[in-house]
Amino acid sequence: MQFLFAPLLGSLSDRFGRRPVLLISLAVMALDYVLMAVAGTIWLLLFGRILGGITAATHSTASAFMADISPPEKKAQNFGMIAAAFGAGFVLGPVVGGLLAELGPRAPFWAAAILTIANFLFGYFVLPETVTDDTRRDFDIKRANPAGAFRYIGALPGLTALMVVYFFYQISNMVYPAVWAYYTTAQFGWSPGMIGASLAVYGIATAITQGFLIRRIIGALGERKTVYYGLVYNALTLTLIGFVTNGWLLIALTPLAALGAVVAPALTSVMSQRASDDQQGELQGVLTSINSIGMIVAPIVMTQVFWLFTSDEASLRIPGAPFLLAMVMMLIAWMVYSASLRNPRGAQA
Repeated sequence: MQFLFAPLLGSLSDRFGRRPVLLISLAVMALDYVLMAVAGTIWLLLFGRILGGITAATHSTASAFMADISPPEKKAQNFGMIAAAFGAGFVLGPVVGGLLAELGPRAPFWAAAILTIANFLFGYFVLPETVTDDTRRDFDIKRANPAGAFRYIGALPGLTALMVVYFFYQISNMVYPAVWAYYTTAQFGWSPGMIGASLAVYGIATAITQGFLIRRIIGALGERKTVYYGLVYNALTLTLIGFVTNGWLLIALTPLAALGAVVAPALTSVMSQRASDDQQGELQGVLTSINSIGMIVAPIVMTQVFWLFTSDEASLRIPGAPFLLAMVMMLIAWMVYSASLRNPRGAQA
């Protein structure tokens, strides 16, 4: 649903503004959580997930809002703040949900509905509108779908190559949620508590990187070099994780791996600066769709690779094989990005 609807919501926000799209989506999301809290059949729960996927596609609108209010030199660090918020949610959400589940399996949904309503009220009273008459773009249904949005955004100088980079980076980076629990169990015999603690370390380190360290890194290297060296750094850490045989060494590597999270905000900023002010919602919709493809593809591919190299029939046992595959994808992203820098049109920042 995020893949299908992110370009639509992004285009609607370019036409009608970020504020109404965000507020309406939050209202529907609150109703969706209530629906899931009272659902008595799997089909009603599935319908709730469809609604949830549509409303969650407003990630593109939130990113477009951030692009609207950020000067070019601060876009990367501000995109990093959004990513840091997701990182904090990655840590806190499972903890809060797990504690509330002690009250019953429906309690987390009621809590999510209350939080969403609070978010709606905050947005209603605080959130300003950032789309002006000068940056407003007429709504065009031809551009409000994944195929049309990809075509129009891809026509901008250098954007096609950068979208390919973003695609391979996202699939590669999703190896962590896809197989981390399986990998650490098979390789080190970790308990569920240890797995949760290690994921919390990764989430906290990612939030710190994207919320605070990114401004120092980009200040020292610039956005283009941050992406360039960040992709290489990620490939190196994925290789180390793929071959590590000591659990404590993996714990030490976990926060270091999180430093590679600077790539996504820096790359998003580079792309945002190549789109016009009236295309920010459309661009962010495309990026959300690409991210959604990664969320669909990565768990299937990475878990199958893990099974191939850990099953009883496997001729070669390598529990870290998915991370090595992710390393290859990260290097592909680096090669495409390097080629785009050598292209005079692709090198424009």
